[in-house]
Amino acid sequence: MKNRLFRLTFLLVVFVVFSGWGFLVHRTTHQLAVYQLPRPMRSFFYSNMNYLVEHSVRPDQRRSQDSSEASKHFIDLEAFGDSAAWKMPLTWNEAVKRYTKDSLLEYGYVPYQVIVTKNKLTEAFRSGNKDSILFYAADLGHYVGDANVPLHTSLNYDGQLTNQKGLHSLWESMIPELEIDQYNLYSKHKAKYLSDPEQAIWDAVRKAHTLLPDVFGKEISATKGFVDSTKFRVQVRRGRESKSFTTAFAKEYSKQLGKTINEQLLYSAKMIADFWYTAWVDAGKPDLSLLSTKPFGDKEKDDLKNELKAWRNNELLKKKLLISRKQVAEQQ
Repeated sequence: MKNRLFRLTFLLVVFVVFSGWGFLVHRTTHQLAVYQLPRPMRSFFYSNMNYLVEHSVRPDQRRSQDSSEASKHFIDLEAFGDSAAWKMPLTWNEAVKRYTKDSLLEYGYVPYQVIVTKNKLTEAFRSGNKDSILFYAADLGHYVGDANVPLHTSLNYDGQLTNQKGLHSLWESMIPELEIDQYNLYSKHKAKYLSDPEQAIWDAVRKAHTLLPDVFGKEISATKGFVDSTKFRVQVRRGRESKSFTTAFAKEYSKQLGKTINEQLLYSAKMIADFWYTAWVDAGKPDLSLLSTKPFGDKEKDDLKNELKAWRNNELLKKKLLISRKQVAEQQ
């Protein structure tokens, strides 16, 4: 329990100070996922894309009111034994039998939360409740995104066990903020049906977990070219000194990581589209046009066509069509 409370407190600090993967990248992946949906879904999701992008960070925001929320965002695989990523049960009930509910609440259960939320989205589609569809679609995308972050799969989630404290915000927040204009945001992927969603999300967790040696190792390698005064900067926030990485170090670390963060961003968007599509198919492919209060007219069709063209040409940022970046500019 003590460890869980510490973890919650830490994550709240990260959320408040750094904004994290939960802002820029979560919002970006939700937008990209909309473009990958098939036509029977895409018009409805495009019409509500601003809502989905804005509320993609809501699960993080709930942490300050709901003490049970934090554990839904990660899974500390080392706590469940050797090679847990490949040995843990795919379903919640089996995991509870093997490890107990208390252990899962303490060390996280993001892959199981993805399935819970996917099932809620399926029911929302089935009932035709527009508000519920959008609510659970935004939440589902968030949890899927978190499952694709390497540091969300480890006890050493901030590098605190290896004298690399601050690694969490560096990897998932600072670097994307600095370099998203250099990222490729286009993927040829089209949403596909997941015949085994449990296996799919666990494959994502495993993939993210295998990236950890580079996440830690490249930081050590990058540090060799820096001293404390060039690696860190000290800022005063609300009368208190805080230590963070310099832009120069962040860029060097990113250079050594290569395309890893960009590729995880794209993989997250792909999976979000797949899970949304799977929930819709499992609900019987309901006609989403019946939920719209106004028709998807010529203007909306032209706007979507232009955005899809910009996306395919990797020009969303150039054309100022990336919602997450526009929101950052408006907040500054």
